Amino acid sequence: MKEHFCDPLIAYIRKTVDLGDNEAELIKAQSREVTFSKGNLLTRDGLHSRYTYFILSGKARSYYIDDNGKTTTWFFHFNEPFSCAKNFFATDYKSFLTNAPGSLTIEALTEIKAIQWSAPNIDQMLERIPVFGTWMRKLDESFFLIIYDRMFTLMTMSAQQRYEKMLKDEPHLQQMFSNDYVASYLSLAPQSLSRIKGNVNHSHLAVAV
Repeated sequence: MKEHFCDPLIAYIRKTVDLGDNEAELIKAQSREVTFSKGNLLTRDGLHSRYTYFILSGKARSYYIDDNGKTTTWFFHFNEPFSCAKNFFATDYKSFLTNAPGSLTIEALTEIKAIQWSAPNIDQMLERIPVFGTWMRKLDESFFLIIYDRMFTLMTMSAQQRYEKMLKDEPHLQQMFSNDYVASYLSLAPQSLSRIKGNVNHSHLAVAV
């Protein structure tokens, strides 16, 4: 059977709930495959985020700029075996839910292929597929925990603690993204990240000796 572009999404949903074939077909009918070239924006700050995207391939990042002009990468978005919800889904969640102008910009770092849903698409699936509502509730719970952890990390941890937490939880980011982007994710200047890397590596060597 020919693979459908929604198959990775259906497989992801089935990790959480028992989704039948007929229900999967209804989801496919509400889904649209879209492509963004490198450098394109999926959404940007100040605009209403009208869509949510499930990443099929490629890499993107969401970021915000504070009042002092500092850019912080909020999340990285990609589809790899070690991905979690924050990597698969790309949207300004608050803007998408409230129809208000968003604060995040989402930039394609490579060509992106994704599944696009609008709010009406999701409403249709919630109305016609009860188990989809169960999955959405579990997804919302997952996002709440992820965002709570992200805020706690940025607000309470020192620069080195943030780096060491990334090494523990998301070591793949160092191989996937540039030093500048990883530094931005940790809310650091690139020079500070390089210095912390040196300190941590030196410390590990000293322990090994």
